[in-house]
Amino acid sequence: MAELIHSTIGRLLEQIAETYPDQEAVVYPDRKIRYTYAQFDSLCRRTAKGLMRMGIGKGDHVAIWASNILEWLAVQFATAKIGAVLVTVNTNYQAHELDYLLKQSDATALIVMDSYRGTSYTDILKSLIPELQETEPGQLKSERYPFLKTLIYIGDKRFPGMYHWDDTEILAKTVSDAELEARMNSLEKDDVINMQYTSGTTGFPKGVMLTHFNVINNAANIAECMVLTSQDRMCIPVPFFHCFGCVLGVLACVSVGATMIPVQEFDPVTVLKTVEKEKCTALHGVPTMFIAELHHPDFNAYDLSTLRTGIMAGSPCPSEVMKAVIEKMGMKDITIAYGQTEASPVITQTRANDSFLRRVETTGRALPHAEVKIVEPGTYQEVQRGGQGELCTRGYHVMKGYYKDEEATRKAINPDGWLFTGDLAVMDEDGYCRITGRLKDMLIRGGENIYPREIEEFLYRHPDILDVQVVGVPDAKFGEEAAAWIKLKDGKTASPEELKDYCKGKIARHKIPRYVIFTDEYPMTASGKIQKYKLREKTIEMFNLSSCQ
Repeated sequence: MAELIHSTIGRLLEQIAETYPDQEAVVYPDRKIRYTYAQFDSLCRRTAKGLMRMGIGKGDHVAIWASNILEWLAVQFATAKIGAVLVTVNTNYQAHELDYLLKQSDATALIVMDSYRGTSYTDILKSLIPELQETEPGQLKSERYPFLKTLIYIGDKRFPGMYHWDDTEILAKTVSDAELEARMNSLEKDDVINMQYTSGTTGFPKGVMLTHFNVINNAANIAECMVLTSQDRMCIPVPFFHCFGCVLGVLACVSVGATMIPVQEFDPVTVLKTVEKEKCTALHGVPTMFIAELHHPDFNAYDLSTLRTGIMAGSPCPSEVMKAVIEKMGMKDITIAYGQTEASPVITQTRANDSFLRRVETTGRALPHAEVKIVEPGTYQEVQRGGQGELCTRGYHVMKGYYKDEEATRKAINPDGWLFTGDLAVMDEDGYCRITGRLKDMLIRGGENIYPREIEEFLYRHPDILDVQVVGVPDAKFGEEAAAWIKLKDGKTASPEELKDYCKGKIARHKIPRYVIFTDEYPMTASGKIQKYKLREKTIEMFNLSSCQ
């Protein structure tokens, strides 16, 4: 077990750049960008100096609204070097969500790309901040956002009231190394450095405050579980704005000097091409991404023989998908990680040397230096091994709290430092955990507790089913019933009755979904999590169910 790292993110990058100066740090094959660690650290230092000259101080909140581009990486480490708090903005946000985040986060600066998947970010900004038109860069006085002073635009144009990204390079020349060093020397490992907004699968986003110490050590322990080294090359198609991208991907690589090969925007073909061309040894993804790669018609045309490891996380990992990733993609050391943003984010992870069964059927055991226990829901009372309860965790990885929400922080973290995840789990004698559902995900039918995960895992075994999501919906007689939303494999057909017949005699009658709906896609957050509450709402609407029954 590695020792905990008592460092800031800025210093960590420097150390790695000194140890592996000529090792490739960042590669964008499609943009012909290749930076060694020495070059990447130099870029981050210049960006840090540019931001300092723009007036961004220690503790200021800097929001970034962009996809997996190089500038995002530069900002991640530059803000860490100057002690500014990086506020990550979901790329799928529209005006309403951005408005909420800018107000709630008290952002003093916003770094923004031009547009994403048909949404013009600059048009949204013009509508929310009309004062931009009459403002000098860095001098914004917005009635709506009293804290916001500085906007930086990444793209081909120039806009009134905004700095251009290129200005960071120009302004950097007016800040000395000594000024940057003085700033870096003033930082503490326990300073908040990152604010991630919870993805909104269960309601209103909250700003999770994470420190240097939180995320560096989480990343280093994740890398250790994967047996990641400086020789590895990781394809990162998961978004940077989410912990999966910026901690499990970026920081895990940096902690060992591995090469980061980001995919700007997820596309299964781009991922497969990137793995082949760059001889990637590691690949991250949520289950839906791996499903899209495995089932692409041209999957067999790509040479994935260099793949060894990676992480599947973000939502429950169907065992059938896991098997296919190991057998067909050659990822014999792939690991499963489980966690949440509030825990920086990983709590448990399987190890590369765990048995196939462990890696298929569990989410692993606690990371080094982290504690995990299972308690009776609503109490602090630990359940016996093998019993189901709420998973709690304590250690270096637990967040500082929710920004400006002491009440929610107190509800999440008890006085002894235990974080209550809201997830139901079972732990075996050896400490391996299985996530059985969310406290809120559980449905009760006629007094019987039903966990959607159990039904999903069963239906995944059906030869024609590609993906399945089960939700609870109201029922006048039983209180709740299960509804299954099913994606079929290409060219396959099935009827609701056929699938119900398949269940009969194999799972308890009360677990057989009352409603079966076929779909081509699920409503998703940008980080790849399926929004089950939307599926529930759709089912209620389709079958004219009363939502308050």
